[in-house]
Amino acid sequence: MRAVAITTLAIAAAFSLSACGFGEEGITVSNDSPDYEGAQLFAANCAGCHTLTAAGALGTGNRGTRVQGPNLDQRAETYESALHAIQNGGFSGAIMPQNIVVGEEAEKVAQFVADYAGSDAGEAGAEDYTQEQDASVPEDEKPVTGTHDE
Repeated sequence: MRAVAITTLAIAAAFSLSACGFGEEGITVSNDSPDYEGAQLFAANCAGCHTLTAAGALGTGNRGTRVQGPNLDQRAETYESALHAIQNGGFSGAIMPQNIVVGEEAEKVAQFVADYAGSDAGEAGAEDYTQEQDASVPEDEKPVTGTHDE
């Protein structure tokens, strides 16, 4: 009898949590947020290679394989850099598929990434790293923003 009560309580707690405004499994963005669709698209199209907790995305970190895409929890991205990476297959020699999402969907993913990436990055983020700086920094010292060589 006690096992039934515990199971019932666990199910009730799960339903209560799902009613708190969060949607699909792993996505921590409220389903009434303007970024929710971007989080869904990121989870469906980008999570295989990229880590971003807000989308429930673990990238390749949970599979013991070589890191494919940058961990977006660890560094911020601007809307423009995220959209550029989506449209062009990353940056300079990256292996990211070009146009994995397009049009309005690409814009939603880029906005979601810009709003949520870098949660573990600390103070410095992509907004502090400009293309002008890129030209003056040796390749092995550049931040991994937008690349897949992390």
